[in-house]
Amino acid sequence: MEFKNMVTMVARSGRQLQRYNKGHRQVVGCIPYRIKSNKEQNLEDALEVLVISAQRKGKGMLFPKGGWESDESIKEAALRETMEEAGVFGTLECLLGKWHFKSKTNDSLREGYMFPLLVKGQLDLWPEKDIRQRVWVSVPKAKEVCQQPWMKEALDLLVKRLESTATKIVEESI
Repeated sequence: MEFKNMVTMVARSGRQLQRYNKGHRQVVGCIPYRIKSNKEQNLEDALEVLVISAQRKGKGMLFPKGGWESDESIKEAALRETMEEAGVFGTLECLLGKWHFKSKTNDSLREGYMFPLLVKGQLDLWPEKDIRQRVWVSVPKAKEVCQQPWMKEALDLLVKRLESTATKIVEESI
């Protein structure tokens, strides 16, 4: 029996272990991405990112993110949230940055951290499968459907980082 497309974890709930910094709830997440083709002329055409539906109806699409808890590292939290909400796993890369923003639900201030995640696998069953949709989209489509400005900024930083890396690899091979 093969179990690679299943996960037995249950999504965490509650806020007992939630981290705060100066009253701002700390959240962490990932921009899951993959390179669909090496034949494309530019990176944005070859790059796909995974967006998920917001838990509340009518709130659009976003990248997986959630509370960073006191019993885990920031990287562990990013990987956990991405697995719980999107059912993907892979290689976590260097932090893209930190943003301060207002929660859309209760107007409280948040401190958000985002990491790129180069996706290596996608599960058929994951903890929030029944409450979230996941969709691979192009970078322009992600910018169109993602309703959180700070996440769009993080996506721009990811694209710039990947373009810089691709340019460096090409230059080194000449």
